[in-house]
Amino acid sequence: MRIGIPKEIKPNEGRVALTPAAVAELVQDGHEVLLQAGAGEPSGYGDDEYRRAGVRIVPDAATLYGEAEMVLKVKEPQPPEYGLFRSGQLLFSFLHLPTTVPLARALCERSVTAVAFESLEENGRLPLLAPMSDIAGRLAVQIGATLLHGYRSGRGLLLGGVEGTEAGTVVVLGAGVAGCSAARAAAALGARAVVCARRPEHARALLPAERIAVEPCEPDAIERAVLGADLVIGALRVPNGIAPKLVSAATVRRMRPGSVIVDVCIDQGGCVETTRPTSYSAPTYVQDGVVHFAVANMPGAVPRTASQALSAALLPYARRLAALGARRLAEDDALARAVNVAGGRIVHPEVAASVAAS
Repeated sequence: MRIGIPKEIKPNEGRVALTPAAVAELVQDGHEVLLQAGAGEPSGYGDDEYRRAGVRIVPDAATLYGEAEMVLKVKEPQPPEYGLFRSGQLLFSFLHLPTTVPLARALCERSVTAVAFESLEENGRLPLLAPMSDIAGRLAVQIGATLLHGYRSGRGLLLGGVEGTEAGTVVVLGAGVAGCSAARAAAALGARAVVCARRPEHARALLPAERIAVEPCEPDAIERAVLGADLVIGALRVPNGIAPKLVSAATVRRMRPGSVIVDVCIDQGGCVETTRPTSYSAPTYVQDGVVHFAVANMPGAVPRTASQALSAALLPYARRLAALGARRLAEDDALARAVNVAGGRIVHPEVAASVAAS
């Protein structure tokens, strides 16, 4: 298999799909690996490191897409990349097609076989989504804590407080990987965390009781928690779909002035009615006195850590996919269930329903 790793072009996205050490294993398997020049540099991996791993460096995206049989990416392809795909090409990356309908149409038109990281499930886990969710949950607290600073239009609150002062309250909507990571990070800083969970007893079993309270993910409980929050983190996960709006615009208008919302699930449409996608070049906006942060590629802020974590999780599946190719995908249950687009149509039932409804 000829495998191509392009340079990510989503704004402020510095991750790379595989590190040089991981790529070396694909080369040892007998595959040819192409890397677009400079693709690893934002993560601290230069072209020479990839050359030493047996990679061929190509000058631009057009060359890479033109030669590669399989493309390994991190973020969903951007509009300038749509026209580079070829019929029969394999794509393995995050896709989030319910919120990127033009991409879904382009992949169908180009007859690409597209396998989504976020749809890959094995043994009840989402192995490619989990490490990025863990990072996003931790970042949500770090970023939210700084947005509470007075010069950032926040309440002027030190999230964890100090002796003789009030500590901040962090409300986390969702108790998946991102939500639990955010709750633990908030508690570790000294804040009080409240987690609104669909399965409260399950969440209580995952989270330490000290400084973390668990409430049901119900409208009354959510509104009560949000109105008492300094930092609200939207961390709901809806597999292959669009997130429901758990916090209304009316509730946001009643939040404390200078409080902060970090909507981690913005790549699924966001779970707060007032959030809209932002980027790291302009990450925040203030609405109704509340600071909103809704960057869709949050782990891109820490590309070295994120690339290492993703690469470790991705390599086994990349090896399996490269060995099978598009024609034998059905032989691997986990990979086959992760196919979103094939044969010019959306074949994943949940993704198809969400795209049709969007």
